[in-house]
Amino acid sequence: MDGSKQHPKTTAGLDIGDRYSYLCLIDTLSGEVIEEGRLPTSPETFRRRFASEQPMRIAVETGTHSPWVSRLLRECGHEVLVANARKLRLIYANRRKTDEVDAENLARLARLDPKLLYPVAHRGEDSQAHLAIIRSRQALLDCRTQLVNHVRGAVKSFGHRLPKCPARSFHKKAPEHIPEALSPALEPILEQIASLTERIRDYDRQLETVSEEHYPQTELLRQVEGIGPLTALCFVLTLEDPHRFERSRPVGAYLGLVPASDRERDPQRRISKEGDEMLRKLLVSGAHYILGPFGSDSDLRRHGQKIATRGAK
Repeated sequence: MDGSKQHPKTTAGLDIGDRYSYLCLIDTLSGEVIEEGRLPTSPETFRRRFASEQPMRIAVETGTHSPWVSRLLRECGHEVLVANARKLRLIYANRRKTDEVDAENLARLARLDPKLLYPVAHRGEDSQAHLAIIRSRQALLDCRTQLVNHVRGAVKSFGHRLPKCPARSFHKKAPEHIPEALSPALEPILEQIASLTERIRDYDRQLETVSEEHYPQTELLRQVEGIGPLTALCFVLTLEDPHRFERSRPVGAYLGLVPASDRERDPQRRISKEGDEMLRKLLVSGAHYILGPFGSDSDLRRHGQKIATRGAK
């Protein structure tokens, strides 16, 4: 085996900015800085800069650009470590916080021990694109919720109340209960709510197609009552490679669904809330359905009820 691939002669730290990125190259053996510089943050520039370099270890931080940057650098033959930005207190607590200093700190941490970076694995390009559909749908859902709350609040200020109804049918049921004086102000809002509802339905149909064509394993997850196509697809895309986990138990910790540990203070702490927030909310929502009044009797429901009888939340 080529020893140079095991121990690259050069280690790099790349602090990625929106317009420019700062690069620091250090000698892996001596730790001396070989090169420092700034380059535009673009695929063309990065490819020109790194395609002709000997294989090296490059550390970058998680961020908006880190998925495509890490993929591009691996295509150029380099070992890439994507550092967990939330764990790098050495960088964030540094009073001399500049992009140049951050790049050098990343390089030195990668040279010393990659585990200090708490490296994360970015998902593939296809998975990222499909997950973007789910996140775009969620963005429209949040906008619709905000507009519905605005209409309800405006009507309350006139001494009236709108009846309870699902958000998807709100634009149909609300108009007849809106005071005439508020109609000019709220009719355009109701039209926007109707448009958002239709766009959300389009996303739902698109997600069904994506699940059927690309992720047949979602059918297995949907056999669980309370787990629909959205939750199943989000689960598959977030984990992407299940073989990263030796057992099923660490998946709960990866998604922040296990209690945070602090033996010195409170052994019954709340869940850690690490990992993907949207998937965690979807899974909690599914659990509420299974344990709620509409959930049918099943082994999973009885298991949840058994846990609930222990008294902890």
